[in-house]
Amino acid sequence: MAANPHHTHTLSTLDFQGASSAAAANAMRTELNRLIAQVKDEDERKLFQNEMGNFFLLFNRFLAEKSKGTKINWDKVKSPPEDQVVPYDSIPKVESSPHLNKLAVLKLNGGLGTTMGCVGPKSAIEVRDGMTFLDLSVRQIEYLNKAKNVNVPFILMNSFNTDDETKRIVQKYATHNIEILTFNQSRYPRVNKDSFLPTPRHPNSDIADWYPPGHGDLFDSLNNSGLLDQLIADGKEYVFVSNVDNLGATVDEGILNHMVETDAEFLMEVTDKTRADIKGGTLIDYEGQIRLLEIAQVPSEHVEDFKSIKKFKIFNTNNLWVNLKAIKRVVEDRELSLEVIVNNKTTASGEKVIQLETAVGAGIKHFHNAHGVNVPRSRFLPVKSTSDLFLVTSDLYSLIHGELSINPKRMFNTVPLVKLGDHFKKVNGFMSRFKNSPHILELDHLTVTGDVTFGADVVLKGTVIIVANAGSHIDIPSGSILENKVVSGNLHILDH
Repeated sequence: MAANPHHTHTLSTLDFQGASSAAAANAMRTELNRLIAQVKDEDERKLFQNEMGNFFLLFNRFLAEKSKGTKINWDKVKSPPEDQVVPYDSIPKVESSPHLNKLAVLKLNGGLGTTMGCVGPKSAIEVRDGMTFLDLSVRQIEYLNKAKNVNVPFILMNSFNTDDETKRIVQKYATHNIEILTFNQSRYPRVNKDSFLPTPRHPNSDIADWYPPGHGDLFDSLNNSGLLDQLIADGKEYVFVSNVDNLGATVDEGILNHMVETDAEFLMEVTDKTRADIKGGTLIDYEGQIRLLEIAQVPSEHVEDFKSIKKFKIFNTNNLWVNLKAIKRVVEDRELSLEVIVNNKTTASGEKVIQLETAVGAGIKHFHNAHGVNVPRSRFLPVKSTSDLFLVTSDLYSLIHGELSINPKRMFNTVPLVKLGDHFKKVNGFMSRFKNSPHILELDHLTVTGDVTFGADVVLKGTVIIVANAGSHIDIPSGSILENKVVSGNLHILDH
């Protein structure tokens, strides 16, 4: 009987890829050992060896997925069953939770403010009334501790990009009624895209040779830092995790109670998708298991399907509630197998490198009774751009004890759609273009492009589009009321 030529070819291809993977893994191991051997101090070497060991496991998973070509099987992707996503309204509201003293709050603080034109940690950007993201978070937890007579510690997961500056900044809270703890996420070597070898040649080489491997690193880093054991020893059982730039991520005692009552080790807050959220990760049912699906994992031919609001109605806010002892278990038992996200980068010198990253929400599949809670949009208020900053600095929100809440005078539940052009992209440029924040309680949509400045007490209503063409300047006079208007051309009115 003649052999199937197609079948042999497939096998030989797999064999070749398997052999290539083994060679790449061996070469990587040799290089990592060479880096480890260069660390002279014994304690430092142990820590570095542990870090490189975790990186090597991630690199091997990347090679395995690459050689098998294991993309997700789209036919098996299903919407999660109803009992896997609990509506927020079905969770009883409570004045106070008896479990509050068992809670710690953790903010993911690894990012820089570069996209908004700022130097240093993003958490140090001023967002409201002269207060930064960090100030607002500290104020919230401080008020919670005082009002409820509890001690909820506030934890920051820094990266090597933000650690020094953050430690310097948090000193100013020394006299506040709040325990602030910090730890560092891992520092992994970037990998040359062609050779699959680490970019750094020395453990203390240039900062550009290294990267923080995404927030999926939280579980390992929290454990490696000793902080996980410390929290458990202090009687803490749960941690509420969120992005430092999500101003809607406040402690919700109803969700905490729900977590305890349902014996859930992991809760993910999701919210309804809008057109602005089409790239956000979503919860799916995959072979009977709840999973997080990120756009990076979606086969290219199904990306439009993934973005569909009809099929995937919710997305992950990255507000997560996790049981601390359960984190200890999955880390100690090496159960964690988070999907690898490959991030392609080009260095300043033009070298093509890859960063292997993971997402913390992907951990949901490893925890017992894990499920989603579909929360209102008000719990997802990220500031990713100056367009977001425009909203949170306006009269659309009021600020009480560090918490932003939507102004009751706003007639609609929705937030206006705001698109500010390149002149407004950097925080300094943005600030210099407004005498003060326009009044936007009745605004639906705002688009501004070109060289535009706003006087004091400008009121914007309905849909407003302001376009200054190249070489033109538009100055919106103080006290102007623009309702359903398109402004273009040149306009310069001086206040006298």
